[in-house]
Amino acid sequence: MNKKLIGTFIAILLVGTLVVLMVKSNMEETKPKETTNQLVEDETVGIEQGDTPPDFELTTLDGDVVRLSALKGKKVILNFWASWCGPCKAEMPHMQKYYEKNKDSANVEIVAVNMSTQERKGIEGIVDFVDEYGLTFPIPLDTEGFVIDTYQVISIPTTYMIATDGTISMKIVGPMDENMLGEFVEGLD
Repeated sequence: MNKKLIGTFIAILLVGTLVVLMVKSNMEETKPKETTNQLVEDETVGIEQGDTPPDFELTTLDGDVVRLSALKGKKVILNFWASWCGPCKAEMPHMQKYYEKNKDSANVEIVAVNMSTQERKGIEGIVDFVDEYGLTFPIPLDTEGFVIDTYQVISIPTTYMIATDGTISMKIVGPMDENMLGEFVEGLD
């Protein structure tokens, strides 16, 4: 009777394992494919080095519209930040100094996307931050969190360096100083 009980137990285990594997396989087949961008249908779109970054269109604090693809031909520093972020506070003066010195001569644009869905003090906190640091580069607001999700921003600041051909050259997680910005931009085509 013990052998019969052990045999039945092993058979149930095998059948259970097969059922789990079949269900898992069916779930993977029916799972919708994730896309990295809802605006551009292109296999080269992504957030890795050499990819064309996902396009977006966001409104700035000033009411201007920034579309990433419209900046093709320029070197782009695409930065993600929030006003409460300590490393962002350390980085912003360096970005502003670099921008003032190089925006025209280096053919560079800084696009500092504010993670508005993560802001603790709302628009007022963003405006206070921009005023405190005297920021003059575009500050688009990601009010729905779509761009943050698309670019898989987890730690801030996160910066993508985009070359003149519109492809991602590198991703930097953490703050940069003015010298680092200069070196990274020089490496862009």
